[in-house]
Amino acid sequence: MSDSVTRKLPDLAAMDRFGAEIAAALRAEDVVALEGGLGAGKTTLARAIIAALGFEGEVPSPTFTIIETYDAPPLSVRVVHADFYRLERPEEVLEIGLDDYREDAALIAEWPDHAGGFAHEPGCLSIRLETAPKDGGSGRIAIVKGGADWLGRMP
Repeated sequence: MSDSVTRKLPDLAAMDRFGAEIAAALRAEDVVALEGGLGAGKTTLARAIIAALGFEGEVPSPTFTIIETYDAPPLSVRVVHADFYRLERPEEVLEIGLDDYREDAALIAEWPDHAGGFAHEPGCLSIRLETAPKDGGSGRIAIVKGGADWLGRMP
């Protein structure tokens, strides 16, 4: 992993711009691992990425379904949006067939630690979202680390 970069996201428009930057660099086989507490903005950022890739409909949170898929076209790259919050054991990703879903697709993973994590993968872009930035500002901050495959593509 590269050194981390901190990005201020003071409002929803900044989150949308950040999502568009990620979408512009996203490739099949990449993982965008979204970390942070409840209400940190993981699903909001996932929605911004998926919308920037060309999806025009509503993007539901996959909290209950665990996995939602989005095809290319209309998206510029096929996406699997997963929320692993409800997994009790990382081994459950095998039971739900995550590897089959990921073939030729980018993965946007919320709560990646519940699935065993993805930071070891060279195509992983880890983003930790935090509320209440330390400087007293509003909105969120994103702490971003890119795997080797993100070299030169970091948003």
